Amino acid sequence: MKAAIVDRYGTNVRVGDMPVPEVGEHDVLVQIHAAGVNVLDSKIRDGEFKLILPYRLPLILGNDVAGVVAGVGPGVRKFKPGDEVYARPGKDRIGAFAEYIAVAEDDLAPKPEQLTMEEAAAIPLVGLTAWQALVEIAGLRAGQKVFIQAGSGGVGTLAIQLAKHLGATVATTTSAANADLVKRLGADVVIDYRNDDFEAVLHDYDVVLHSLDNETLKKSLRVLKPGGKLISISGPPDPGFARELGKPWILRPIMGLLSYRTRTAAKRRQVGYKFLFMRASGDQLRQITALVDSGVIEPVMDRVFPLESTAEAMAYVDKGRAKGKVVIKVK
Repeated sequence: MKAAIVDRYGTNVRVGDMPVPEVGEHDVLVQIHAAGVNVLDSKIRDGEFKLILPYRLPLILGNDVAGVVAGVGPGVRKFKPGDEVYARPGKDRIGAFAEYIAVAEDDLAPKPEQLTMEEAAAIPLVGLTAWQALVEIAGLRAGQKVFIQAGSGGVGTLAIQLAKHLGATVATTTSAANADLVKRLGADVVIDYRNDDFEAVLHDYDVVLHSLDNETLKKSLRVLKPGGKLISISGPPDPGFARELGKPWILRPIMGLLSYRTRTAAKRRQVGYKFLFMRASGDQLRQITALVDSGVIEPVMDRVFPLESTAEAMAYVDKGRAKGKVVIKVK
């Protein structure tokens, strides 16, 4: 099968031939129609996670998939050949930039009926990130205030819509050119990050979804009220992250050291800090599917690239200017 492959960390992807993945007892073989591109793909390509996620090279990248079931393992009960599905494959089973992928049954969900394959591929990773941050960790509820950074990005566009559905007041940062987009998605307070300082505007927030640099994290702690929560998808990792990965105990103090200053600053301000490395979940994705099919959430698409242009698609995402998601069209 054709696939976008990384041969060595720090090198660009190339499109070449790889074997069709084997299907285990509880696996579903998906013929891929489209795959979402994420910043995570570039971080994996560059080796940023090689100590905690030791992939075998050569490696097929890709963390979002939409397609059709081509085959199932003998233990699979929820899906059959011909079903339209989508998923964020488990962190140890990535490989969506290809013609086929084997996905654990529990990580898979039926594709939203209203969406094309390309639109569906734009949802899993960012949708699950938003869900796990706002619903699972923050417990966001009606009447609360949430600050979602980079509102016009992949995670931001989904998180704004989910937060509004939950009844929260939503603030976000974006460029002036994207202000109308984030307002249409539901943002109540829109801050032009190029000209205004969000710390001067926002006060007493319940939740911050942080996705930017460390300086922005420090400022974000100061906009929270006592008892508030800062959830970061860009680091630094905390000791809980090592436990969630099931990594050896020796990694836990290292993770603790990386986030020590942040956790100390959060404690000083009487707020909570949590690093989120989202996980695959077919059950949560089904709940997101229901919101999509009922019109509560819609994907925001920027560009679609062919599989042969995967390197160009990743370079475009790396620039940090995409509105919503960039997608690879495979079939």
